[in-house]
Amino acid sequence: MLTKRIIPCLDINAGRVVKGVNFLNLQDAGNPTELAEYYDNEGADELVFLDITASTEKRSIIIDVVKSVSEKLFIPLTVGGGINKLSDIRLMLQAGADKVSINTSAVINPRLISDASEFFGSQCIVVAIDVKTIKDQILTNQVTTDINIDINSNWEVYTHGGRNKTGIDAIKWAKEAASLGAGELLVTSMDTDGKKEGYDLDLIKTITDNVNIPVIASGGAGQLNHLSDVLQYANADAVLAASIFHYKQFTINEVKNYLSKLKIPIRLN
Repeated sequence: MLTKRIIPCLDINAGRVVKGVNFLNLQDAGNPTELAEYYDNEGADELVFLDITASTEKRSIIIDVVKSVSEKLFIPLTVGGGINKLSDIRLMLQAGADKVSINTSAVINPRLISDASEFFGSQCIVVAIDVKTIKDQILTNQVTTDINIDINSNWEVYTHGGRNKTGIDAIKWAKEAASLGAGELLVTSMDTDGKKEGYDLDLIKTITDNVNIPVIASGGAGQLNHLSDVLQYANADAVLAASIFHYKQFTINEVKNYLSKLKIPIRLN
C-alpha cells in the first residue's frame, strides 16, 4: 500500500511566503528558503512552492528563488505559478524542481498538459485546480463544451489565483486533465481555504472517485482530524497544508504520529 504524503505549501508573493483566507487578505508568513529548509529537516514528504500572483500579474517565474529553495531540499519540490509553456517547465526542472504545477495555463491551453506529459513524463506534471461551490446555478450563453458547467454541476473551476470564473465544471475538468496525461491533481477548495475548518470532503471524494491518478487535497486544514478525514473518507493520496505548519500549530511529526496511530499508511521520520 502506498503511503499517504504530508506536504507543506509555500504560497509566494513578492518573494515572501504568504497566507490568506479564501485567497484574500494575504499576510506574511516567512522567508521561502528558510521555511523550505525547516520543513525538509522536519520530515515533510514533499514541498509545494506556488507563486500565486504570477499568472495574474503576467510575470515570469522566479527562477532565482526556486534555485535557492531547491538547494536546501532533499525531498521532492513542486513549483507552480506563471508556467505557460514547455520552455517554462524546462527552466523549472533545470532550476531544481522535481515537478511543475500548471493551473491557469492548462485551462487556457489543455494541450499543454498532454505536450508536457509526453515531453517530460507525466510523473512531473501536476495539474492544479482551484474550485468554488456553485451557489447560484445561472448558465450563460457561452459555447457549450464537454467540460462546461451544467444544471447538475456543483463546483466551478477558477483561474488566475482564484480571480476568474471559467464556466468549467470541476469534476469534468479533473477527468479531462487526467485523460490528457496529468500525473497528479492538486485540488484546492476556495470555499474552505485558510478557514481552518476542514477540507471540502465531498469535493475531494467526488474527484478521487472519478480519476485514477493521485489527488492532493488542499484548503482548510485546521485540526489533526481534518487531515485524517480527507485521507480516509475522501481517499486523498496526500494533504497540502500551510497555516497549521507556518504558524507552528502542529509539527510534521505530530501530524504523522497522529495519522500512524489511526493506521493510516505514512512514512515516519
